[in-house]
Amino acid sequence: MYTIVTGAAGFIGSNLIAALNARGNDNIIAVDDLTQGDKFRNLVGCEIADYLDKNEFIERIEAGDFDSGVEAILHQGACSDTMEHDGQFMMENNYRYSLRLLDYCTQQDVPFLYASSAAVYGGGRVFKEHREHEAPLNVYGYSKFLFDQVVRRLGDASSQIVGFRYFNVYGPHEQHKGRMASVAFHHFNQYRETGKVKLFEGSGGYAHGEQHRDFVFVDDVVKVNLYFLDNPKLSGIFNLGTGRAQTFNDVAVATVNACRAAEGKPVLGLKEMVEQGILEYIPFPEALKGKYQSFTQADISALREAGYTESFADVATGVSSYVERLTASGG
Repeated sequence: MYTIVTGAAGFIGSNLIAALNARGNDNIIAVDDLTQGDKFRNLVGCEIADYLDKNEFIERIEAGDFDSGVEAILHQGACSDTMEHDGQFMMENNYRYSLRLLDYCTQQDVPFLYASSAAVYGGGRVFKEHREHEAPLNVYGYSKFLFDQVVRRLGDASSQIVGFRYFNVYGPHEQHKGRMASVAFHHFNQYRETGKVKLFEGSGGYAHGEQHRDFVFVDDVVKVNLYFLDNPKLSGIFNLGTGRAQTFNDVAVATVNACRAAEGKPVLGLKEMVEQGILEYIPFPEALKGKYQSFTQADISALREAGYTESFADVATGVSSYVERLTASGG
């Protein structure tokens, strides 16, 4: 029996495969689109049974090649670029692709765990898994929102269906994401190259760097996925964040201090970093105005009600661990 991971060479997908390997599971089919070839590096340390291109995978699964041979599908494959304006591409790649896999899983009674997104909430202030709080600001968020509505209309399917509304995930294996990589990743590289980091100036009533997001470490994201994989009777759509909003300034300070610790330098506070020119604020981009979430904070009560009790790393803890791994791997 195979565990199938889509988006396998991507950020969360490759971390999921590594965690499955740590459990002794290497009977994994990795599915992705390696047009961006350097993503293969995320799979070098992983053990898999086979790799399939996304298009070949869809053809084979719909042809029945894997019938009765799939233990679960962990569907992470998607275009996650919130600045992508090609709606046709986004809906085909995110929405239609997901529908085809959902149809297969419900027909074959296969657990289906998939990546949704906190982008479904748009600019709202309530982040709870209810329809009245959902109003995406971009076509990426809409593609995730629309698929969630399909899942809701299914009601109580016989197979497990779980959607995870990821908040701001950061951690190892995100280097290929370019501009969509986490703030912590960009800050690490900025500090290493220039000795300073940059943040947006204030916007939407927030002071410089004081926009708040729910930043969640990828290790915690993996743990939640595996918890539901281990509990196949649990289904639903769940926020996956820490339940604690922190500022971009918090991320900058944590990243810089983790880098400084590696250099044997003392810890600095936010004010000292600004005064010394280590933290610099740049104008807020025109292209993001009206399309930017200045505040996100997951309501994780549904996740807790589903029995998940483990704590989540705060920014200081998670970023420190991340920077240690980046430093050890050469960035």
